[in-house]
Amino acid sequence: MLKYEKRKEFMGLINWINTIKEDINVIVEKDAAAKSIFEVMFLYQGFHVILAHRIAHKLLMWKIPFIPRLISQIARFLTGIEIHPGAQIGKRFFIDHGMGVVIGETTIIKDDVLIYQGVTLGGTGKEKGKRHPTIGNFVTIGAGAKVLGNIEIGDYSSIGAGSVVIDNVGEHCTVVGVPGRIVKQKRYVEGQLEHNRIPDPVTCELNRLKYELLELKEKLK
Repeated sequence: MLKYEKRKEFMGLINWINTIKEDINVIVEKDAAAKSIFEVMFLYQGFHVILAHRIAHKLLMWKIPFIPRLISQIARFLTGIEIHPGAQIGKRFFIDHGMGVVIGETTIIKDDVLIYQGVTLGGTGKEKGKRHPTIGNFVTIGAGAKVLGNIEIGDYSSIGAGSVVIDNVGEHCTVVGVPGRIVKQKRYVEGQLEHNRIPDPVTCELNRLKYELLELKEKLK
């Protein structure tokens, strides 16, 4: 039994190290400014904060008090990015630039998620329990976007820069505006948010009303 537990701990450590390697590799792959693995390891605050978070989260899971929050606050001071130790973050998570990012305690982020600077994954009040968003696989969240409350963002969806999202979003959706509204985006590039190609929500709404008006005219005829 003791041998099994030691083997389990060893495999857990190997998996944790592999996750860190993937965090580095995804930055090299997705950021054209990243020249080498060493540059990412020493100069990218997005990597530094996720490394600190993975350590803090592991300590929190071991029920070690105070130290996880201390690590997260030190990381916040050094990087300008705040991630609560309780947040669950999947593999290949990439924070591009990163300054001003806030990720709340009960946030769940799945694999291959990309977020930009100024993003908030927060709550909407002082309620207990699950009060922060769940972000699906291959989701991209643009600069300055706010995703608030116990809501779900579906796989392969994109949140436009500056949007405020307070409702669930399905898979393969693009959300823009304040409050966030779902609009169609025909062109999709995995892991990238094409800010200049996101449609204007006001134009989309006017087009929808125009087509509804034409349908009503046809019915009246």
